[in-house]
Amino acid sequence: MPTTTGRRRVAPPIPVKILVAGGFGVGKTTTVGSISEIAPLTTEAEMTTAGIGVDDPGQRSGKTTTTVAMDFGCVTIDRSLKLYLFGTPGQTRFGFMWDDLARGALGALVVVDSARLDDCYPAVDFFERAGLPFVVGVNAFDGRLAHDLGAIRWALAIGEHVPLVQFDARDRLSVRDALLVVLDRALDRATREKRA
Repeated sequence: MPTTTGRRRVAPPIPVKILVAGGFGVGKTTTVGSISEIAPLTTEAEMTTAGIGVDDPGQRSGKTTTTVAMDFGCVTIDRSLKLYLFGTPGQTRFGFMWDDLARGALGALVVVDSARLDDCYPAVDFFERAGLPFVVGVNAFDGRLAHDLGAIRWALAIGEHVPLVQFDARDRLSVRDALLVVLDRALDRATREKRA
């Protein structure tokens, strides 16, 4: 539609909600922060002695804070599409929030630490039960994985239909590539549902 100055009005980008989920200390906050084009909203709180034995970030972690509600960031893919990223808290005691955060989401990136696979089962189970398209992104801490991708797929018992990718939560382009796989998975599902 032309405006009074003769130029075409550009439609705003379509908003797409994506969850970034996973266990405690796997890199969700880092993932959102490394790609967000705005200063990400984080709800990080100092870890205290009350969390000892409850919140275990792993031996190689220097983690001193934890997400207590959610992380939020956004990234414009192109003029027609903008992603709104919601990072979930990783501790089991905050699991009640996941249903609310998942409402309206088109897909999820489940972030996994290959050295602590046990922490990832609840997130994989949640998205399988919810029927929300998801991608498992194995965060390459220090550029290495504790297990190869085939062994991780087997350990997490995820089918071949679930994409499994390696990425680095600190690297913007690597996060972008993982999120594009999530978008592709969501688009594939939408296309199949439209045909049915």
